[in-house]
Amino acid sequence: MAEETSELDSARKRYEFKKTLEKLAEKEGSGTELISIYIPRDKQIYDVTAQLRDEFGQCANIKSKQTRTNVQSAISSILSRLKNYQHAPENGMAIFCGTVKLGGDRTDLDCTILEPPEPITSYSYRCSSNFELEPLKQMLVEKEVYGLIVIDRREACVGFLRGNRIEAITTVTSTVPGKQRKGGQSAMRFQRLRLIAINEFYKRVADRANDIFLAEPEFFDRFKGVLIGGPTPTKDEFESGGYLHHELQKRIIGLFDVSYTNESGLSELVDNAADALKGVEVMKEKVMMERFFKELIKDDGLSAYGEESVRKNLEINAVDVLLLSSILRMSRIKVCCQNCDYSREETVNMSGGKKLSDVEIGICPKCSAPVYIAEETDIIDELAALADAGNATVMIISDDFEEGAMLFNAFGGFAAILRYRTGY
Repeated sequence: MAEETSELDSARKRYEFKKTLEKLAEKEGSGTELISIYIPRDKQIYDVTAQLRDEFGQCANIKSKQTRTNVQSAISSILSRLKNYQHAPENGMAIFCGTVKLGGDRTDLDCTILEPPEPITSYSYRCSSNFELEPLKQMLVEKEVYGLIVIDRREACVGFLRGNRIEAITTVTSTVPGKQRKGGQSAMRFQRLRLIAINEFYKRVADRANDIFLAEPEFFDRFKGVLIGGPTPTKDEFESGGYLHHELQKRIIGLFDVSYTNESGLSELVDNAADALKGVEVMKEKVMMERFFKELIKDDGLSAYGEESVRKNLEINAVDVLLLSSILRMSRIKVCCQNCDYSREETVNMSGGKKLSDVEIGICPKCSAPVYIAEETDIIDELAALADAGNATVMIISDDFEEGAMLFNAFGGFAAILRYRTGY
């Protein structure tokens, strides 16, 4: 149970980390004014501050007064924050600081310090018009990768299972003749030609799979194995014939029956290989979504969906499992009047890089005075806090598989499995 809780916490931290990177990627400076610093654990903080002071002095050579002032302000801000650190955290730290555009002629000095989920391996200091985020983005790349092959004698599809994402790469079609021979051909000659064609097709599929799988970066560390799906005896012939490269052949995890050998077959293969993939994140998400769908179709099922229904069930502690789509980009805001005691809470869509300043909040309906946004919280953070208060499990569901995409497209990204039936 402790291990499961740790995995769930890790999924939420991963979501928070990804969301922070998305926000940093949207920020832009007028010139080379945005500073990105990567500090590994073994880098002495006083060495970093010494370099920053030197950089502050070097700024005198910058011709543009505005750029010079902005860079010096950023360096001063970083130096003031580094005073709180005697040494870098366990995985190091990344600092992003600079004067960013807010729209129109408005700017603001923004400073973000991140403790990454994986160790930073080398020190770097960079000034640009955008923050340097590539080293952190690499930490979001799924570390466990599986090769997927679905094959029959008509076609084959090759792809990957990356974390919780199924990715089709290529489809191969065959020229294997049907079982009915043309007139004038002897049965033995026809069968011999057919076996040659089957063998050549298996070789083509294997060559394509070899090229794709062996080209995977960090193959020996990340590539965990191959799953092969298809009808009997095709998949068995393909596996026993040793068509794959020897490094792939010895990593075959298992053979599984599937009905389709196109892109849909890859999803079916992952489903049918559930026992072999119990430790993979996508299977945990699939199991929970299937549990939700089973409750949904029951007459007295313990399910809820949509933000309003889920929120009300959370408020009365009726939620056992909270399911939220990883691609939700919404905020819960509190709007207050400047003159009277009027206030309201509402959910606003923040997708597509929308900023809080772009949200239309109108005027006070009581006194017609201007209103302002007093509080803003990410919708996942807000609902997860309600779930935590009621000891509910929170799962952030990817849209990279069919059920996960359905959570967002059909249910708005909000669903719950309940402890007991309610009127909501």
